[in-house]
Amino acid sequence: MIRTSTAIRWPRLFLPLILLLTAAACESIATKKDPIPKSVIDAANLTDLLLAAGDPGESVTYFEAALAEEPSRADFRRGLAVSLSRAKRYPEAARVFQELVTLNQDIPEDRINYAFVAARLQRWDDVRAVVNDLPPGVETSRRYLVVGMLADHDQNWAMADQSYARAETLATNPANVINNWGVSKMSRKDLPGAAATFERALSFDSRLFSAKNNLAISRGLQGNFELPIVPMTEREKAIILNNLGLIAMRKGETGIARGLFAAAVDAHPQHYAAAADRLAALEGSVEN
Repeated sequence: MIRTSTAIRWPRLFLPLILLLTAAACESIATKKDPIPKSVIDAANLTDLLLAAGDPGESVTYFEAALAEEPSRADFRRGLAVSLSRAKRYPEAARVFQELVTLNQDIPEDRINYAFVAARLQRWDDVRAVVNDLPPGVETSRRYLVVGMLADHDQNWAMADQSYARAETLATNPANVINNWGVSKMSRKDLPGAAATFERALSFDSRLFSAKNNLAISRGLQGNFELPIVPMTEREKAIILNNLGLIAMRKGETGIARGLFAAAVDAHPQHYAAAADRLAALEGSVEN
């Protein structure tokens, strides 16, 4: 049975890193006035399409309305849980996954997806219980990603590497798996290995912002404050420059930090307030 447990701390290096990690518009999928007919959903298997390509917020709105109309539909409850998870609304997603289990509507994939959400909520007892209870033969990338995250929590680095490698082989697009693997290497202080892993993640998906940001962080922690040579929007560039500025400040490199915050302000098409405030504070300390 899925249980709620007390959160457990990550390794020391991971805590300041996670504070630095900063996380598609489309037409409305459904409205109360003009819902998509359920017959269309059933005939075209549009549920899978919404989950694969739809905006997470729009998908949540659709599945909430659909489930209110047909509360016995397991596929709508499942769609809502997955959409909430994609929208990073993890506490709500956990509750809906638990409802699937309580109503005996769950399949092994639901339990794996719950374990992923539980890991994000640091409910490690729940994650362990799900992993231990999975039947043999459930071979999915998400399963081994979750096992890797649990191994990270246990600081079992050999198991983490083995699990992420298996998850990568099973993934259609392994960029997110490899990005997680890079975070795992950062948490064990293997910064060169982490940087190489983030670069590999970006080779599969150059748009993955978390990998761009993590790559810059892993380099900054080694004293390299140059922006990685990867495609970036102006907003992404500003956020990454700001995060590099924070690392420089923590290293006592106030001159470098000042330059990075100024570059972040210049990079953003709109005034980047967070960097501007830190830059002003540094300038004020110099004047005093």
